[in-house]
Amino acid sequence: MGYSIDSKVKELKKSPEACAVISKFTPGFETDPQMKLVGGLTFRKLAAFPQAGLTPEQVEEIDAALRAIEE
Repeated sequence: MGYSIDSKVKELKKSPEACAVISKFTPGFETDPQMKLVGGLTFRKLAAFPQAGLTPEQVEEIDAALRAIEE
């Protein structure tokens, strides 16, 4: 199973590599306690919230980087 923006936030948080990718664009992804509240959402849904502050281009870049992670 690889990672992508369609992976659940709680699964991404378990991977140090995935956390590093996402943290480049959203500092605090690994440490923000509110991430526990959205663990059941996919990253795609989380990124759609205006509070995420991510552009569609950034989301595409995150997706490509997540897909490149070797398990």
